[in-house]
Parts: sequence; C-alpha cells; structure tokens
Amino acid sequence: MIQKLHHSAYRCRDSEETRSFYEDFLGLPLAGALEIKETKSGRKTHVLHTFYELDDGSYLAFFEAPDRPFEFKPQHDFDLHIALEVDTAALHEMFAKGKAEGIETRGVVDHGFVHSIYFRDPNGYVIELTAKTPAHDRMMDPATNGARAILDQWQVEKSQG
Repeated sequence: MIQKLHHSAYRCRDSEETRSFYEDFLGLPLAGALEIKETKSGRKTHVLHTFYELDDGSYLAFFEAPDRPFEFKPQHDFDLHIALEVDTAALHEMFAKGKAEGIETRGVVDHGFVHSIYFRDPNGYVIELTAKTPAHDRMMDPATNGARAILDQWQVEKSQG
C-alpha cells in the first residue's frame, strides 16, 4: 500500500533563506514551487510551497505563510529533526563545509548503526546527515533486534512511574 515517502513539509520564515540552505548548502535542487492564493475552503491567503528533491525522488517541502501565525524556535534534537542519508565521505565533507561556512555544526556522533552530524537550518530545524555503519542492517532488523520487546519494556517501566 504505502510505497515510500513523497514529501515531508515544514513551515519556513523566508523561502529564499530556506532555498539557500537546502539548495546551495545541502545540494538539494529546488524542484517545484506552488503559490497558493486561496484555500480549499475559499479563504484568501498568500502562501508559497517549495519542494527540494532528494536522490530517491522524495522531497523536503516548506510553506512560507506570512499571514498565518507560527512560532519559530530552535528545535531540540529529541523534539524534531530531519535525518538525511549520505555516504561516509559526504558526511565528512559536509562537516567541514558547515564549519567553514559558519553554520552551527555538531558531530560526528557514533550511534552504532549510523554516524551523524547535525546542522541548524535558518528556521531553527535540526538537520541530521547520517551515514550507515556496517552494523546498520542488523541493528535495524526487527526480526533480530528486539525492538518490540524494548518498546514493551519501556511501557511497563513508564507505567510504574
């Protein structure tokens, strides 16, 4: 039924600042832009919806909606982050590029199944670039990794206070 992710959409403060980060810095081409002047309910609006293409054909999308309230705040990694897969060479290249361009850059973090670096985009979102380790497939295999048992135990412990 569900084949793959088409796009994941987020609000942005400024479409050009967002484009500069995602296209110029990360290298995701601006693939589409849709100006929305009226909602399906007939409300007049003025929104720009932009799409940045990943190599697998999926997209990161953004809405600039100046007429709609939205609280932009720096996100904590545990609250919200966007993780994009790269190879190990690109991970290290982008780490150096982020530092050189003065973009908030953290890492390299070894999570066992992936190595990750982190940036903050102009909207406050955390962007993770992640490269698989040789242990990735084993650690992400629900047939052998015990994911369900870990979740079940978490629920038990959480309910005990």
